[in-house]
Parts: sequence; structure tokens; C-alpha cells
Amino acid sequence: MKPEATQATGHDPLTEFLGAEQLDAEYLRTRYAEERRRRLRSDAVAQYVEVTAEFSYFEDDPYVEPGFTRASLSGEMHTTIIGAGFSGLLVAARLRESGVESVRLIETAGDVGGTWYWNRYPGAQCDVESYVYLPLLEELGYVPSERYAHRPEIFEHAERIAHKFGLYEHALFQTRVTSLRWSTEDSGWLIETDRGDRLKSQFVVIANGSLSKPKLPGIPGINEFEGHTFHSSRWDYGYTGGDEQGGLDGLADKSVGVIGTGATALQIVPHLGRAAKQLYVFQRTPAVVGPRNNRATDPAWAGGLETGWQRRRIENFSAIMSGVEVDEDLVDDAWTDLFRAITPDVVRRAGHALGRELTADEAARLIELSDLAKGDQMRARVAQLVKDPTTAESLKAWYYLYCKRPGFHDDYLQTFNRSNVTLVDTRGQGVEAFTRNAAIVNGMAYELDCLIFATGFEVGTSLGRRAGFDLVGRDGRSLIQAWSNGPRTLHGLQSDGFPNLFFLGVVQGGFTLNYMHMADEQARHITYVVNEVDRCGAPVVEATHESVEGWLAEIRAKRTGSKARADACTPSYANSEGDPDNPHGLDNVRYGAGPSAFFDLLARWRDAGDLAGLELRHSR
Repeated sequence: MKPEATQATGHDPLTEFLGAEQLDAEYLRTRYAEERRRRLRSDAVAQYVEVTAEFSYFEDDPYVEPGFTRASLSGEMHTTIIGAGFSGLLVAARLRESGVESVRLIETAGDVGGTWYWNRYPGAQCDVESYVYLPLLEELGYVPSERYAHRPEIFEHAERIAHKFGLYEHALFQTRVTSLRWSTEDSGWLIETDRGDRLKSQFVVIANGSLSKPKLPGIPGINEFEGHTFHSSRWDYGYTGGDEQGGLDGLADKSVGVIGTGATALQIVPHLGRAAKQLYVFQRTPAVVGPRNNRATDPAWAGGLETGWQRRRIENFSAIMSGVEVDEDLVDDAWTDLFRAITPDVVRRAGHALGRELTADEAARLIELSDLAKGDQMRARVAQLVKDPTTAESLKAWYYLYCKRPGFHDDYLQTFNRSNVTLVDTRGQGVEAFTRNAAIVNGMAYELDCLIFATGFEVGTSLGRRAGFDLVGRDGRSLIQAWSNGPRTLHGLQSDGFPNLFFLGVVQGGFTLNYMHMADEQARHITYVVNEVDRCGAPVVEATHESVEGWLAEIRAKRTGSKARADACTPSYANSEGDPDNPHGLDNVRYGAGPSAFFDLLARWRDAGDLAGLELRHSR
């Protein structure tokens, strides 16, 4: 077995700076490329089954009483927000703060919260520090009880926001939008729902989430398996027993399989391992798993926080994750430690240590070497924590750290030391097939009573597919058709041909690991535009064709470096499962200069005060 690090030859100031003189970069590059090739599939994102038709029950809401009905509604609102997760709540809150009273939320779930409504699996918690992740903490005078809060507290905070800003009054829950059509005559949007509602709204915000539609692996025989199945975002406690704290005593006599080894699996596997008679974890690609080190909030620290503390902390975290130089790391956790090693921050520190500025080639090489060295550290941690050498080897991640979202957990790796837990390493191929009572891997049948899909949500598919309805804009223009070759926006927020419509999410915006920072920046920007339109007395605002084309050119120009990185990555949602040219894929729809640069760009645009790139129409 090739060791993680072998003796390099010659004097290299960059590896010396990293303290990684033993690093064998060439071996690691070769190994990474081999592992990537093993996992490439020609069907890319198409390998997943859309949760519809015979699979629709995977998307049903198990948390509401069946048979809900209500009278159909009509009427008109100033702004309607489709989606009541934190993104939708933030837009609604910022609008209400600015004086807009007529705001309505429409949500398929039974309450607010979005992903924190759905993901009630045992152990669910945020992986970004809750002091920067949970929005509007200062506005609500609240400090989370833990550094990485668990789902019940996060969900309660979503409800707290809705109550604070009076958003429940007009909210429509358990309601799915079926049609959204622009009306030139009304200078607004006509909205139809599965409850028979026929509504009007001057402005509409699409906030149905980037991670909202469950996906299933298209494995042969998926319909033939007769055991109990559910998606992790629709956890079945009636079958497993227990609750979000664990105690899944219903599995004591069950053989359970889990498909998926991402962020969800890291949280559910320890609970399943403690409860199930036998647990099989089917792994296609191992996760990078660092320490979480959660802890309760120090009351003395919380009591000493000064006004503006959360905004400063949020901006500091995003800056570090973007590689922007800061005087202090306010969060100082596993995320910032990792990203200081794989962003331009390491280049600045090396320049200071070497007493000179690094060349562009040296900077690029240093970032790669630092990434490789950090990967070696992560693999060494696996070897330290997992007792069986074969299992430990299978749990080591062989890819650049920016290829997949790293995970952090203090019990996941140790769970594989349990005698009732088996890691089934599919060596990048996934489960081959299902039979009536088993999963087949490498020709071996693993008999199962229960199969849990921890396979996440659709990323890299069209907005129309994820939303479940088409949007018909000016002159009968379909958004699905208009975006058939990829999204077309100005700043990721507005699109030509679709007046008074705003989009929230990662599309052509400043993608950041702290999604709530991006959502709040977008909410502030949308609120500014809406307020300016209202102030001018113009009923309609629309991005011009020229401004959209200009933003698309900017997105393409900023993507040069990221495309090269995506092409070298193992398949994941970040590069559309190995298809980085997918026009709807994450790497194609984010602003390549990073979130801090993007947020600064939006701020400068607002400060200019001329609504550049937008057309206001005062008449119908």
C-alpha cells in the first residue's frame, strides 16, 4: 500500500513553508485522477430518478394530518414569495422592515422552515456555526444555545421570524403553485395553486430552495425491493422508533441499509449504528470528515456581545471562506482552518514568510500543495480513528478538498468500529441492483429489512423541474424554454422577459458555504429594488436584454479557473456528477470571483442609485 506521504526530493521553499517536505504530490495527483475516472458516468445527473409518478410518496409530507382542505382564495398582494424556508423568510422580513405590509408566503410544507421543516432525521444540525448561520439573531434578540444548533432549535427560530414579522397572517401552507403567468393588463403575476386559488401579485419572489426536491438513485430493481424504504428528509419514526435525539429502538431486530455518505449520512449513521441489529452503509465516494467539536454557548460570551456582532461575524466568515485577507478569524473553527489552507490566504502567508510576493504559477502550485497536504491530514485522521485497516482505507477521500463539501462529525468514523456496522465499499460504482429483499454489490447480496435513501436533493437540474411548474412571462415566454441553455439573469436575481420576478439561490450569484449570508444579501437587494420601484410609482421593473447578456459574459469570464478545477474533481453535485459543462450545473451558475466580491458588487450597484440594467415602465 502506497503511504499518504513519501519523501520528496530537492529543496522546495513552498513545501518547506507548509511543513510538508514528505508530500508526494505526483502520487496524489495520479491517485486522485484514478479515483475520479472510476466514478465517472455518462449519465451524470440523469443517474438520479425524479421523485414523481410512482415515486411521489417519497416527497409526501409525513408531518401533517392527512385530509387537509380549505376554501380557495382570490385577491391581490404587493409581493408573493413562493417558498417559506429561511430565504423566503428573509425577503419577507426585509420587506416588512422597509414598510411593505402586503406580503404573502406560499409553501408546500405545513409550516415555515424549508429544509429545517423537512429534515427531521436523528442528529440533524447545522454544519456552519449557528451564530453566523441563523439569520436575524440581533433583530430578534436571540443567541443559539449551541455553537452548531440542532434542528429543533433552528426550526423554532424560523417560526420565531415568522411571528416577529407577522408572516403567518397571509401565509398559505400545504399549497403548491401550479401556474405562474405574467399579466400585462394587470402589471403583475397571476398565480394558481392546487387548492384552487387564483391570486394576483405585483411582485413574485421564487424562493423554493436550491436543496428542496429529493432525489433517488436510478438503480435497477428499485421498484422491486419490498422492504421498508424512505428518504432521509421524510424520516419515518413510526418505523424506526425514537426521535430526533436518537433511541431508534424499532430497529433493534432490523437489518438496515443506507445509501449516501454525504452530510446527512454523517449525522444519521451514528444513531443507526447504535440502534440497528445490522447496519450496512453503501458507499460510492467517501466523505472528508473533520472534527465538529460542538459545545454549549457560554452565557458570559453571549452577554458581552456588542451591537452589530452578528453582521461582523458573518462578513468575517465569508471573507475567510473567499480567501480575503482579514485581521482576525472571529469564527475560528474547522471550516476556517480548512479554507485558510486552500484559498489565497495561504499565498499571502507564504509571501510574508518568504519575504517576497509569489508568482502566479507559484501561488497556484502552493494552493494545490496545501490542499494535498490537508488531504493527507484528513486521511491520517481516518487511520487513527478507524480500527480495521481495510475499512479505514475505504473511508479515505482521494480528491481535492474543494471538490465535495467537507463534513464534520465527532462520531461518524468511530461508528465503523462497531461489530454490527459494515461499510460496503462499492469502489465508486454504487449499488448494482435491488432484489426483492437485498441490495447487490460486487455480485454479493446484502439482505435488508429497511433501506434509507440519504441521497440528498436535486442540484444541476432546471429551475422548472425543481419548482414543479413553469413560469410564463411577458409575451407568453416560458422560463423553461428561455433557460433551456442555462439560466439568464442580471446578478442572479432578475431575468429579461420576466418583469417583477426575483430569484433566490445560487444561480449566477455569490455562492458561499454560509448560505444564509447570501440569502440575506439577496433579500436586502430585492428589497432595495422593490422600494425604488414603489418610490418611482412605476408598476413594472425588468432586467434589460443587454444587462443580462453582460452579466452572462461576466459569469463566463470569471469561470476560467473554476472550470479547470471542476474538470479535475471527482463527480459530485458541485460539478454536475462529472459533467461540468451542464448549463444548469452549480459550477456554471455561480459568480467565480467569490461571494465577498459579489456582495461588494451589489452594494456598489445600490450606492450608484441609477438602477443600472433595469427598465422601469410607468404604463402598462
